Amino acid sequence: MHRQSRSLTELSGIGPYLEKLIVGWLDHNPEVEGQIPDIRRNFLTLAEAGTIRSKEPARFGAIRGDLQMHTLWSDGSDSIQDMADAAVERGYFYIAITDHSKGLKIAGGIDEDQLAQQAKEIAEVDEGMGAGKQFRVLRSVELNLSPDGGGDMDPSVLRKLDLVLGCFHSALRREEDQTERYLAALRNPSIHILGHPRGRIYNFRLGLTADWSRVFGLAAQLDKAVEIDCYPDRQDLSIDLLALARKEGCRISLGTDSHGASQLRFMDLGIAATIRAKVDPERILNLMSIDKLLRWAASLRDRSL
Repeated sequence: MHRQSRSLTELSGIGPYLEKLIVGWLDHNPEVEGQIPDIRRNFLTLAEAGTIRSKEPARFGAIRGDLQMHTLWSDGSDSIQDMADAAVERGYFYIAITDHSKGLKIAGGIDEDQLAQQAKEIAEVDEGMGAGKQFRVLRSVELNLSPDGGGDMDPSVLRKLDLVLGCFHSALRREEDQTERYLAALRNPSIHILGHPRGRIYNFRLGLTADWSRVFGLAAQLDKAVEIDCYPDRQDLSIDLLALARKEGCRISLGTDSHGASQLRFMDLGIAATIRAKVDPERILNLMSIDKLLRWAASLRDRSL
């Protein structure tokens, strides 16, 4: 735009003051002292993801669904119907509704009774979508895990769900090795997917450390999945850890962690990361048909009985 002598104020959120700063940086590149700190390292931009998409559009077009998102039931801003409609527009065949569980009060976590009520709404949305659309909303939850890998909801209730995403939300600034907590979480029989494993947030929290080869190795052994949380300031797993997960052979799940329908586009960051890390498409849950995905989830549940 600058080379074309166009005003940068055409961009959303850019006024005359910011335009002046940006033009100055473009004309005279500022010197950046030192290296990028770890807390801001290994994040893709949406522009980079767009470049990767232009080179490998087939992979992006092959995604069948999104396996992490939040709605008005917890801390999201849109309804289940809104999320479903947005997913259909993207050509998806399924989404998983993963509102927070009751232990995470700050995010409006829901209890077992509310989860049952949500199931009724999901059934209504599915019925309203019509058979011709070949689309399904999956029952799921973002289960809040304690540092010892335990969940905060009745396991008998969790067994009725299509998928269970397990995530740590506490003690995320510990500097000592956290391998054992991850191994415990993966051994939790309720868990299908280990969500945003490291717990990092751009320029806010570095996240946890572990012997990731052991963690991913156990996930592969148990046939469970680890997640790429595609939200821009999370991108967790990062590309470097994703390469280790690929080496160990574990399954990968992609979830945007959307809190509104407009955020489903963040999927591009996760897909781009799988391409950069050379992940085998056969190991990505989101490339499965709905029937194959549910058979995989059921097989894990059968093993735990």
